[in-house]
Amino acid sequence: MKRIESLKNERVKKWKKLHTKRGREQQGLFLVEGEHLVEEALKSNWLVSTIITNTTISIPFSGEVIQVNDSVLKELSRTETPQGMIAVCQRKELCQPADLTGVYVILDRIQDPGNLGTIIRTALAAGATAVVVGTGSVDVFNDKVIRSTQGAFFHIPVYEGGLEDWFNAFEQAKIPVFGTSLLEAIPYSEVEKTSQFALLLGNEGDGVGEEWLKRTNKNLYIPQNPKAESLNVAVASGILLYSLKSDLATKD
Repeated sequence: MKRIESLKNERVKKWKKLHTKRGREQQGLFLVEGEHLVEEALKSNWLVSTIITNTTISIPFSGEVIQVNDSVLKELSRTETPQGMIAVCQRKELCQPADLTGVYVILDRIQDPGNLGTIIRTALAAGATAVVVGTGSVDVFNDKVIRSTQGAFFHIPVYEGGLEDWFNAFEQAKIPVFGTSLLEAIPYSEVEKTSQFALLLGNEGDGVGEEWLKRTNKNLYIPQNPKAESLNVAVASGILLYSLKSDLATKD
């Protein structure tokens, strides 16, 4: 088993660059921190190339394991208290499937990593088919995003890119797109449950872009106490997914 104890080690320097979006894109890698998340990655079809740890590994892993001291682990950690284990995982870019069926969550310029992670976690729990993260959103491989998913990231397809092709595909597949807006919208309770739809959620401050709202089948809003501020987008995603989706079933 290899051991690294210097912060000046070239591999440590490369791993630290994975804290940035540019570094992740250049190396085609990303970091996952904590035994629970590492274990979820290993259970999935994502490739874990290396595990970095300052302790003994209790989970099955046949790949490279590198022992480090506390200072190296702290250098690579993005949490206040290092979790004792970090995995180096290979990125992969998913291509839009040829045939669209099921329930999709479409995100327009979501900025907060915690919100994106929670939406992904909620989508998996609600039995959604996939999450589509539009251009201008926070990077899905951001460590805060992955931590917020609590492992869900590894068990539901998460697509990145422009929304134009997705709207065209939904239209061709005759899958209705429900936008979220306070203008020219109806209460979500007026929509019948269905097994196929796309739910469009927007930026925390600006909401869904007008160009996309014009292309939806219906725009919905969640009635609330007028004294309350607008609902958090991740909370709204949960309310709408569970309210609109029929045949909720646990996915393997």
